[in-house]
Amino acid sequence: MASAAEQLAANISLSSFGKATELKKRLWFTLGALVLFRLLSFIPMPGIDPRAMASLFQTQQGGVLDFFNTFSGGSLERMSIIALGVMPYITASIVIQLGGSLYEPWKQLKKEGEVGRKKLNQYTRYLTVLLTTVQGYFIAVGLEGLGATQGIAAVVEPGMMFRVSATISLVGGTLFLMWIGEQITSRGIGNGVSLIIMAGIVASLPRTLAQLFEGGRAGTLDSLLVVTIIVAVAALVLFICFMERAQRRVLVQYPKRQTARGAMQQERSHLPIKINTAGVIPPIFASSLLLMPLTVLQMAGGGLNGPDSSSSEWLITLSTYLQHGSPLYLALYGFGIAFFCFFYTAVQFNSEETAEQLKRHGGFIPGIRPGKATETYFDYLLNRITVVGAAYLVLICLIPEVLFSQAGVPFYLGGTSLLIVVNVTMDTVSQIQSHLIAHQYGDLIKKAKLKGGRRR
Repeated sequence: MASAAEQLAANISLSSFGKATELKKRLWFTLGALVLFRLLSFIPMPGIDPRAMASLFQTQQGGVLDFFNTFSGGSLERMSIIALGVMPYITASIVIQLGGSLYEPWKQLKKEGEVGRKKLNQYTRYLTVLLTTVQGYFIAVGLEGLGATQGIAAVVEPGMMFRVSATISLVGGTLFLMWIGEQITSRGIGNGVSLIIMAGIVASLPRTLAQLFEGGRAGTLDSLLVVTIIVAVAALVLFICFMERAQRRVLVQYPKRQTARGAMQQERSHLPIKINTAGVIPPIFASSLLLMPLTVLQMAGGGLNGPDSSSSEWLITLSTYLQHGSPLYLALYGFGIAFFCFFYTAVQFNSEETAEQLKRHGGFIPGIRPGKATETYFDYLLNRITVVGAAYLVLICLIPEVLFSQAGVPFYLGGTSLLIVVNVTMDTVSQIQSHLIAHQYGDLIKKAKLKGGRRR
């Protein structure tokens, strides 16, 4: 027999959506914030020649720059004030979360509840400013010498004034995006930072598809290859949807309780554990840790590629070994995804706390003693499930990258981008459905109160 929540979910229609005024306000706010993000991506940094920058990007593109440009929604190509996107904020979040698991004072802050969470968020913002300042300065230095060998200058007036203004612009753009993401999370629908990343990826999708179809129409690409790519992408999306909904349901029993008629009844429920508990966080974290240093290296290497090129040989060599699609890059990327999958799963699912809550409410897993034995069982089960989830994430993110970079398949929307788009879309739709269900519950409660008042 279906539960009340499942029946309400089945009865959701367009009429119920039209009555949910708060949900519509949240959706309009989210849409407006994402439109503002797209408008900001077209505002260039002060002192940049947009036409020269576009022509230089065509010569410099490839590898990590294309990948990062996709994540930023084309902001890097235009060198806008939000060229760094939210990647410094994500990197800072990684450092703070790692510190919260390893550094004892921050561990105590995590246990303080809302107050401790606010302090850690403040530390994340301070670290974001520091990282963006360092990265922005190096990018400004690289832009001054970019295109020296081609005789094209991307910077109108190089000098310390340009470096300071460019760094301030990049810091301001990243902090503004961070603020927009936090506002979407609190006043809109979905996770704000994830939606901003998804919006940047989706913005580049029409151009990618147009290039693919144009190649098939012009004859530069085999028509069978174009059809194969489309079918493979559709199959990949379906596989991602299947794996994201897959879960292990752990049976939980509660002591027998006496019903109103005097009979003894034993309650049972299920504790769902998703195969991919970490969601889209591991690929985003791993990408952030690899993309930001590589972007600075490639920009700085291009800027130093002039008369004093001997001083930048080690930068160029390091950038070559770590370029997007290289074996070392793929190995580090896969290791980063697996590491953050285990790390973030441990953060999301606290075995000790879950076992303690079950024991407090009288629940137990059949065949497992409450308390420490239940905690050990959860750790064992979570490790096995996370191995499957980590393998799934690594395969989804690496196999398309290998095909695109090594086999020369001309489709640049990789598995990481598809995973982010599909996962964030599913999460947003799920939150919309939750708001609609809550709205219908509210209507039922109001009707019940009105009927009760009339009987009186």
